[in-house]
Amino acid sequence: MRALDIAATGMQAQQTNVEVISNNIANMNTTGYNRRRAEFTDLLYQDMKRVGSNSSDSNTIVPTGIQLGLGVQTASVYRITEQGSLTSTSNSLDVAVQGKGYFQVQLPTGQTAYTRDGEFQLSSTGQIVTSEGYTVLPAITVPTNALSVTINSSGQVSITLSGQTASSVVGQLQLAAFPNEAGLEAQGNNLFLETSASGNAVVSTPGQPGYGTVLQGYLESSNVNVVTEITDMISAQRAYEMNSKVIQSADEMLQTLNQVK
Repeated sequence: MRALDIAATGMQAQQTNVEVISNNIANMNTTGYNRRRAEFTDLLYQDMKRVGSNSSDSNTIVPTGIQLGLGVQTASVYRITEQGSLTSTSNSLDVAVQGKGYFQVQLPTGQTAYTRDGEFQLSSTGQIVTSEGYTVLPAITVPTNALSVTINSSGQVSITLSGQTASSVVGQLQLAAFPNEAGLEAQGNNLFLETSASGNAVVSTPGQPGYGTVLQGYLESSNVNVVTEITDMISAQRAYEMNSKVIQSADEMLQTLNQVK
């Protein structure tokens, strides 16, 4: 009985759906997090009577045929890259991207990772780093005697020193853009790696055409909508229950068949 296998694929698909939704809800307060959406496709069909085939020697054609579906499968878990809301932190090293673009981060392995999380700090040597201590690229060092740090909308980092009225530029933040942002590979810690699906990173100054600007003293919040996620979870739960009901009904039908004498 195909219904058992078909309903089982439906339950597996909805289990994946709930797992994706639960991860979204778990990261509702994660800085720069992009919500995910599970996408599904139907499985292969079994042709009992092929559509368009000849049904007689007179060349009459079967108009619809008989195709029996074999269930559903998970096609992808898509990352939705819409802008999250900006939250004020009043921290001079917190930077949010308004628009497209990712900050560049150097991993301990030497690889370059990318992030929307602009919750930056200073290392023991005064370098601007992430919360994990990874260097933000291009490397920028803030002198220990700096009185204040200013980051303008184009990513230029300036400091004010004691006894000086004019500020001094110490570095320039840059943003990386990709032809397909959804193709980036998530690594955890709000970091992504470039893949063949994402395309090569194209680096430029914030504010240039096709790139967002940066805003000092703000962080980008998660773009998770809790109401939508709860609604989707209820829908997935109902679909899971309906598939389990199909299995129960198919089992009862088999029991009835076994009782026939």
